[in-house]
Amino acid sequence: MNSAPITFHPAPRKPSFVMPKDACDTHCHVFGTAARFPYSAQSKLQPGDAPKEKLFALHDMIGIERCVVVQSGVHGFDNAVSADAIAARPCKYLGIALLPADVSDDEIARHHDMGFRGIRFNYMAHLTGGASMDEFLRLADRLGRFGWHLQIHMDNELIAEKAPGLAKASVPVVIDHIGRIDASLGMDQAPFNALLGLMENDHILVKVSGCERASRQNPPYADAVPFARKLVDEYPDRVLWGTDWPHPNFRADPPDDGDLMDLIPEIAPTVELQQAFLVDNPLRFYKFEA
Repeated sequence: MNSAPITFHPAPRKPSFVMPKDACDTHCHVFGTAARFPYSAQSKLQPGDAPKEKLFALHDMIGIERCVVVQSGVHGFDNAVSADAIAARPCKYLGIALLPADVSDDEIARHHDMGFRGIRFNYMAHLTGGASMDEFLRLADRLGRFGWHLQIHMDNELIAEKAPGLAKASVPVVIDHIGRIDASLGMDQAPFNALLGLMENDHILVKVSGCERASRQNPPYADAVPFARKLVDEYPDRVLWGTDWPHPNFRADPPDDGDLMDLIPEIAPTVELQQAFLVDNPLRFYKFEA
């Protein structure tokens, strides 16, 4: 088990980019404190604390007014830590839960009342496995009654394999972190082409988060920008953005969130595109209260 703590950047710089009003971080996590919200014994990662107070301080500094907290596998199916963060900033913060594929309708309704709006499944080697495609699609049929969606975090080599099933989903499906592509392989690579093909389905959305993960370079992670920009240019109404704070399992020293914010005008070079993926798309998709 990996016992190394997550060490998010202790003092990120103030970005040059100024967030538009009502900007939304659609992908971040809260870990602990472990004394109050214990980590799952099944989690391969037992991180250091990254509590809601640290997340709020970052958001306040960079100008984030809305947020979607994504439940992390370190807490397993116990979504209490995310619910606690949502409750601290009601209406402005919502959540994505981790729940089993056979979760009851009553349990979905209970989480909906706490501010959750979807379920995430992981298909990454370092994380607890996701549902089978049949289970995924059966769950999708039930989630539609709640206005919920499915979110999928998968290794880039699985995009082509899972694309036919995801294309059949009866509710929206959000793909995390530019499909976890490897930017060093260039734009004309099979996983990214598979992602572009999947995006031809109108119910598929993608998060243009995680440039630091896609990149194989040091900051400012320039090799990842063309991939994010391609998605923003081609599908401006179905792209979302997030910080991925506190950057769990990052390969090196934690990224400076100020550096990541200053990639935004390179990814979305016009005010209209910035407004779409930072404000309008999350407001519409997650149904935040106006």
